[in-house]
Amino acid sequence: MKIVLKIVILLFALILGALIVLFYRFSSPKSDHEIQKEFIKKNGTVFIKQHQFKDHHYRVLEFQKEIDTTLPTIVFVHGSPGSALDFKRYGADVDLNKSANLITYERVGYGVNETGNVQESIAFETQLLDDLVKGLTKRNTILVGYSYGGPIALASKNSYKKIVLLAPAVYSKVEPIPWILNFYKWKATRWLLPDIWRAASKEKLSHKKDLRNFEDSWIDNPSGILSIHGDSDWIVPYENSLYLIEKFPSKQFELVTLEGAGHGLVWSHFKEIKNKLLQLLKDE
Repeated sequence: MKIVLKIVILLFALILGALIVLFYRFSSPKSDHEIQKEFIKKNGTVFIKQHQFKDHHYRVLEFQKEIDTTLPTIVFVHGSPGSALDFKRYGADVDLNKSANLITYERVGYGVNETGNVQESIAFETQLLDDLVKGLTKRNTILVGYSYGGPIALASKNSYKKIVLLAPAVYSKVEPIPWILNFYKWKATRWLLPDIWRAASKEKLSHKKDLRNFEDSWIDNPSGILSIHGDSDWIVPYENSLYLIEKFPSKQFELVTLEGAGHGLVWSHFKEIKNKLLQLLKDE
C-alpha cells in the first residue's frame, strides 16, 4: 500500500511539474525571432520595432514596411493577460493587409521589456496609445480594443474613423473577480504564477476601481463605436455592452451580438470580426 501511495504521489508531482513548465512556456513573451518564425509559418510578414513612452519601452508589430498613407490603418489593443500576438491571424490575413495598414503592440508589462511591470491605469494606457498613433490620420484610423483593451480605446478622446470594442470590460458593477485570483492573493501560491499572470491579476484586482474614474465620461468619446460581444461571455459579461447602449445615442453606437460566443471571440469568431473590419474600412 505504501509503495502504491509513493507511486501516486510521484506521478502527481511529475504531472504537476510538467503542467507548470508548460504554463510558463505558454505564458512567457516570445522573442523577436520566435515572432518572425510564427509569421513565416503563415506566409506573413511582420516588422518588429521598439518604442518608448516616458520611461517605458514596449514592442510594436507592424505588418507593412512603411505606412501607406492612401490606406486606412487598424490599431489593435490587447487585453489582460494578452499579447500583440493575440491578433497574429489578423496581421497575417491577406484581405486585411490589402485593405489597411495593420499595427499591434505589447502593453507595458506584457512584453519582453519590463515583463510584469503593469501600470494598473487606464489613463496611462490611453496616453501611451495616443502617443503611438500621433503620426496617423485619426479620421482614417480604426481602433480595435479587446477585453481590457476596450476601455483603453474608449477612453481616447481622438475622433477616429471607428472604435471597435471586442468584449470590452467597461462597467465596474458587472466586473467579476474569478476565484483563481486567489492564487495571486495568497503569498503561498503567488510564486507559481508566471510574471504575465501576476501582471494580469494586479490589473484585474484594480480594474473595477479604475473603471469608476471613466464611466461617467464614456459619452465624451467623439467617435462612432461598434461593440462585438458574445452573450455567453462569463469573463467579461455581455452586460458591459448592454450598459454602453444606455450611454450612447443609437446613431453613435452599434452592438453586434455573437450568440453562444464566449470571451475568446477574437479567435473563435475571426471570420465574423474580419468581415466587420473589412466592411468598416469601406465605409466613408
